[in-house]
Amino acid sequence: MAMVEEVTALRPKPRDGFIKTGMVQKITERAKSYLLAGYPVHFSGAAGTGKTTLALHLAASLERPVILIHGDDEFVSSDLVGGNQGYHRSRLVDNYIHSVLKTEDDMKKQWVDNRLTTACRNGMTLVYDEFTRSRPEANNVLLSVLEERVLDLPHGSGDSYLQVHPDFRAIFTSNPEEYVGVHKTQDALMDRMITIHLGHYDLRTEVAIVMGRSGLDEEQARRIVGLVREIRQLGVRNYKPNIRACIMIARMTKMQGARAAADDRVFSHICKDVLNMETIKVTHEGKTLVPEKVEEYIQKTCGAPLAPGGNGGNGRRPRASVGAAPRAGKEVMERV
Repeated sequence: MAMVEEVTALRPKPRDGFIKTGMVQKITERAKSYLLAGYPVHFSGAAGTGKTTLALHLAASLERPVILIHGDDEFVSSDLVGGNQGYHRSRLVDNYIHSVLKTEDDMKKQWVDNRLTTACRNGMTLVYDEFTRSRPEANNVLLSVLEERVLDLPHGSGDSYLQVHPDFRAIFTSNPEEYVGVHKTQDALMDRMITIHLGHYDLRTEVAIVMGRSGLDEEQARRIVGLVREIRQLGVRNYKPNIRACIMIARMTKMQGARAAADDRVFSHICKDVLNMETIKVTHEGKTLVPEKVEEYIQKTCGAPLAPGGNGGNGRRPRASVGAAPRAGKEVMERV
């Protein structure tokens, strides 16, 4: 049986600079309405589409403690529910008659709740990130939790069943089934949750995210996003660069004092290093053509002169309609 550790809940706080364009706001509002109605929400999509960030932001909006689980191929049911961790020993010494010494020892297995049980018992929000990386049999325990609102506890826990707290909510994320290390989950579990498929964000949202995470002005952010979106069209059935690639290029451009311009060699090298991924298989006679393609698209998207002030963030400011004033950083969490 897997070792059970003490569970610590989190208090995620919505990031001050969380980008709330119309597209993001609509997804968030839909998902929250499903959660408030008692249905679990499942964000499905390719890597880099912001599933985990959106899940934690959504969990923070519920203003309840959060239990975070990352899917793992080694998981068994006890990694979710709990198990016996060591023993509890009690000893009774009877010396009422001074000439007679009587002792009784009693040892019992000690049950400790794990993360799912803790969330169900205390009405917390469960964020199960990449749950399809866990084997389907490990996730079977979720079936009764999500439908009948009852958690079936194994022998040794002291109780046979746990009635799920009415404030318990669940948010799941997953990558496509063709990803390495991802298991096909049971239809019965998928049928119990509402799935929202996330693709790449629209142009306006990607530009806003890049501005917020890098500090670059809008013109340079738009150029970088345009370049990455062009590269996404390369190859067939290959990994396509996502918003993370945009953020990497933008932050390194800002940090190195470069400009998103075709005549800036530092910027050109950054783009080629970030986008020269082996999974983008554009080859000729066994030689990758990605660097040449990146250079071609740099000229196409970043060839025009930058507007005055476009020097790494001191130019035009974000439009007010983009959303809350963004700042870089990760989702903030506090232990409770």
